[in-house]
Amino acid sequence: MSTAPSLRQACAVWFKVGCLGFGGPAGQIALLHREVVEKRGWVDEDRFAHALSFCMLLPGPEAQQLATWLGWRLHGVRGGLAAGLLFVLPGLAAMLGLSALYVVHGQARWAAPVLLGLKAAVVALVLQALLRMAGRAARGRAGAVAAILAFLALTFTIAPFPLVILVAGLGGWLWGARNGAIATDVEIPPLKGAGRAALVCLAAWLGPVVLAFLLAPRSALAQIGAVFSGLAVVSFGGAYAALAYVGQVSGELGWLTPGQMLDGLGLAETTPGPLVLVFVFVGFVAAWRDADPTLAWPMAVLGGLMAAWATFAPSFLWIFAGGPFVERLRGHARAVAALSWVGAAVVGVIASLALWFAVHLLFRTGNEAAWGPFRATLPDLASLDPAALGLVALACGLTFAIRLPILALVAVMMLAGAACSMLLAG
Repeated sequence: MSTAPSLRQACAVWFKVGCLGFGGPAGQIALLHREVVEKRGWVDEDRFAHALSFCMLLPGPEAQQLATWLGWRLHGVRGGLAAGLLFVLPGLAAMLGLSALYVVHGQARWAAPVLLGLKAAVVALVLQALLRMAGRAARGRAGAVAAILAFLALTFTIAPFPLVILVAGLGGWLWGARNGAIATDVEIPPLKGAGRAALVCLAAWLGPVVLAFLLAPRSALAQIGAVFSGLAVVSFGGAYAALAYVGQVSGELGWLTPGQMLDGLGLAETTPGPLVLVFVFVGFVAAWRDADPTLAWPMAVLGGLMAAWATFAPSFLWIFAGGPFVERLRGHARAVAALSWVGAAVVGVIASLALWFAVHLLFRTGNEAAWGPFRATLPDLASLDPAALGLVALACGLTFAIRLPILALVAVMMLAGAACSMLLAG
């Protein structure tokens, strides 16, 4: 372990990760590992894996929670606040700007060629993150089996994400009775203050939501706070599971059409930070449509900020209140084994998401086949998109052969997507 950084040094890294955090949670977790563990040694490998397993058990954006945990472990509550906020703020600012452009121009089709190149870059980044995480989390025969079974369950059955993670944790807990290495590090944070931190975080999270209800209980702003606060408690299964629920609620409340929801998801793919930043777009557009025309802009911004606050603020509650307890579990063989198996299952989860994303990017059409509890997505081979295939191949070459930095890769692939569209149009 290297010397612990100053808060200022750590904040510079958290801001860097927030600006370069493309590639979804897999890419962001890999970036955090590279910056904090590999390059600087601020946190050791086992502690990082333990924290990642804990964050995967929580509802909400796991990458932001991991950043918050890392900041808290290095500098306490103020470090956790700095890490969690800086991880989100660059993407939040970008999403607010893109949402404003969207409501002015009406559609996001102008971004389609650039999005194609960006999505190809995301495939390469997720594959890179998958290989790195497999080497860390799926170690040994038991870890490999847990990862493979999680991949098969999520890809070819109707088993929900929470059930897969729960079974992995239970298997590790039982296995820990026979094989369980415990941490010898005795530097464990005290439990004192965890309850107070929980109360402060809870009040800060719900304060704006309650205020919106007191001022205008039927407004879109109050509805946004209630919907996303409720979702923050039950949003297991990653961003795509949460998006399905938000899409349904948006239609029922008249916030967005399905087409607008897809546009927002495409815009979110162009920004750094968690994919759930698409909720900022949902809140922005919903408040814009609900507001009086003279107040549309300030209310739209407040709607986007309310969605962001209700989505990300609970993460601080989970980490500050639960972190000290989870750190103490590092000395418990069964708990260590359970979290280790959860971490291995996460590799299978990411592999399943990578396959899903690649199939939907490379093939224009496909069918969902189901046989009882089993299912499979069968792409129409005749619908293969040659442009997407070429861009994915280019992105993988730049990532694995040339090892282009993330920001350069994103820029090159966005330009490549635009150039490819121009060549096909010509």
